[in-house]
Amino acid sequence: MDLLMTLAQAAATTADGHMLGVGVGMAGALIGGGLGVAGAGRGIGHIGGSACEAIARQPEAAGKIQTNMIISAALIEGFTFFLLAISFLVYNKLPI
Repeated sequence: MDLLMTLAQAAATTADGHMLGVGVGMAGALIGGGLGVAGAGRGIGHIGGSACEAIARQPEAAGKIQTNMIISAALIEGFTFFLLAISFLVYNKLPI
């Protein structure tokens, strides 16, 4: 709720024209972070679903498929944490 109040205050100061970039910057950081997390969730879900289908078709290759699935999911999660860190850094650099 505090975040919404901050965005509302930043938008209210845009009438003077002094802090127009702050509200746009906050919105960009938050939307970018949200899209990144949503994309990562979709990607990991797709990897898991494809791995389940592959294991159902070739049960003898389950070990290799699971290993590749875990490595891919870990890489996606690492990128997502990096994206969130950059998003929070941008958000905290904005002059409020």
